Amino acid sequence: MSDQPSPADLEIPAHLFTAIDHVGMAVPDLDEAIAFYRDTFGMTLAHEEVNEEQGVREAMMSVGDSGSCVQLLAPLSEQSTIATYLGRSGPGCQQIAYRVTDVEQVSAILRGRGVRLLYDAPRRGTSDSRINFVHPKDAGGVLVELVQPAAAVPAHPTAP
Repeated sequence: MSDQPSPADLEIPAHLFTAIDHVGMAVPDLDEAIAFYRDTFGMTLAHEEVNEEQGVREAMMSVGDSGSCVQLLAPLSEQSTIATYLGRSGPGCQQIAYRVTDVEQVSAILRGRGVRLLYDAPRRGTSDSRINFVHPKDAGGVLVELVQPAAAVPAHPTAP
């Protein structure tokens, strides 16, 4: 028997995720990207912020009434991970993010299954969410973000 907790023991869905929270797109210019997603795809700006810790200026664009978003990520400096990504891969899909009910518990389950996470403990994400990332080498080359929305605010609050 494993020493690792099972999803049932932690009141976590067996599938671990409750929804696709967002798809992250690396972009060189946030304002241009917002205009493109708004004018071309009809998406609306749900939220915009600067996340100094992650080194990005970001915007959440609502995908209809689905509750899912496209996250546009622009680097704050040439040292940010998004700048590195853009330099290596160019603009485009940088991550898929799954919504979870408890990022620490889901992280523990994934570690128990041999999956590496980028952070030892969750960090602050968009709108004060709590996040962690699955190492791309353990997820078929895809950067997977785990997102636990902040309890006091909706997952993607409406822009003022």
